[in-house]
Amino acid sequence: MRVETVMLGPDTEQYAGEGVKKASLEDIGAAARRLEELGFDGLTAPEAGHDPYLPLAIAAEHTDEITLATNVAIAFPRSPMVTAQLAWDLQHYSGGRFRVGLGTQVKPHVERRYATPWTTGGPGPRMREYLLCMRAMFDSFQTGAKPDFRGEHYQFTLCPPFFNPGPNEHASVPIEIAAVNPYMGRLAGELCDGLRLHPIATFRFTEEVLVPAIAEGAAKAGRSADAVNLVGAPFIALARDEAGLEAAKLDLKQHIAFYASTPTYHSVLEFHGWMDVAQELHRLSREGKWKEMPHAISDEMLDEWAVIATEDTFVDRMKERAEGLFSTVLLDLPGSFWHDDDWLREVIARLK
Repeated sequence: MRVETVMLGPDTEQYAGEGVKKASLEDIGAAARRLEELGFDGLTAPEAGHDPYLPLAIAAEHTDEITLATNVAIAFPRSPMVTAQLAWDLQHYSGGRFRVGLGTQVKPHVERRYATPWTTGGPGPRMREYLLCMRAMFDSFQTGAKPDFRGEHYQFTLCPPFFNPGPNEHASVPIEIAAVNPYMGRLAGELCDGLRLHPIATFRFTEEVLVPAIAEGAAKAGRSADAVNLVGAPFIALARDEAGLEAAKLDLKQHIAFYASTPTYHSVLEFHGWMDVAQELHRLSREGKWKEMPHAISDEMLDEWAVIATEDTFVDRMKERAEGLFSTVLLDLPGSFWHDDDWLREVIARLK
């Protein structure tokens, strides 16, 4: 099992509505070097108040082997060409270590936060066309062939030599998409190199809903579902000992409540019979009552979503829940554990 992590990701205060941290160029370079030295197979950059691509250019400069991925970049506010150029250049700068992870976001955020038009039709078919258009762009970049992609949402029929970045020694740019519904699971199985599970997808929802969807999409494309890198990012409640677990669980409930308040993710809560909680969380989020939201998440619900462990039991507990389900696990650990390099090295080595 590969092991990834988040570089300079959001903390509990950000989920509670208390603002976004800023990092310097030196911070990014140092963080990337450290993650590679600790033994992680991959590092990712989120789009959580900052652009996810820029830090990876710096990370590419300061590392040699670790893979670099957006987790995830929001596709629709960027045209396929904007994303394709970023991915092509980052693949070149990193020597073939870049993986582009894309997500759709929801209509209100695309229109009102990103100030971008939302085209007619569902996000799934639009994402499918987006991916096909990007593939056509990569082909044109590599071969110089005249483009002729014509879709409902995107047209790519012009790429003069002056604007073509030209061949890439590492031309095969892996594309991964985020998924919390069967359509995106099927799309990943059909067209993508990987599926990045949103942490809101519980272990049981993943196994019973998304894994079969990936297999269905892969069969449509005539390939094995094993070709899809299934990246799990389970929520983690972690403490030094049993006495600290209650505080860790409350912290985690703040994270989960933030996502569970979003109607787009309510298919997961509906699967478990938690729609009353979903509706209550959505109401609280609309009223800006972020700090009241964690109390709606019960311990029983938390256990469906999370790996709950002390530092001594963490690896065994993670393996119990993730091995055989994920091909890659992304560790988004509580802040205090990031300062214990010896513990981190042991955890990474044992998971791998």
